[in-house]
Amino acid sequence: MPAGVRPELFKRATAALDRHSMHVDTHDRIAIADFSLPSSQPRFFLVNMGTGEVEPLLVAHGIGSDPGHTGVLQRFSNQINSEATCEGAFLTADYYVGKHGDSQRLIGLDPTNNNALARAIVVHSAWYANPDMVSKHGKLGRSQGCFAVGERQLAKVFDRLGPGRMIYATKV
Repeated sequence: MPAGVRPELFKRATAALDRHSMHVDTHDRIAIADFSLPSSQPRFFLVNMGTGEVEPLLVAHGIGSDPGHTGVLQRFSNQINSEATCEGAFLTADYYVGKHGDSQRLIGLDPTNNNALARAIVVHSAWYANPDMVSKHGKLGRSQGCFAVGERQLAKVFDRLGPGRMIYATKV
């Protein structure tokens, strides 16, 4: 069991990896987003499946998932224009440069996130996901449903995940 990842969540993530194994090219590393934790805590876990090594990072959730800006995800949505985070297994796809700079497209593999590509739910960095937001405000800012990580963390996320790997996001 990887350190820092709750066992029930890891079980669900590995079950999703098995379920989607024909779509996910590379199984050596995955990312798990534990949205039961508040945004003030590292809850985006980069997991090396071979060694069990875990790198925990901060990650923002969507405005539509936390309309009161409590710092805690209240609900998921797969609806277009919801600005909410969606849950399930995602396949990391190609890189591009968008309004948030370097970004990585995600393909939703489950009925709960199959609009991810159409909604432009991606991995990108943002100033509002930097650690200083937690020290100043006690929580991160919110994305429009994307997995936004700190500006200094994006290269590490891209390096560890790359295209063809899985991100699993839920709240248990």
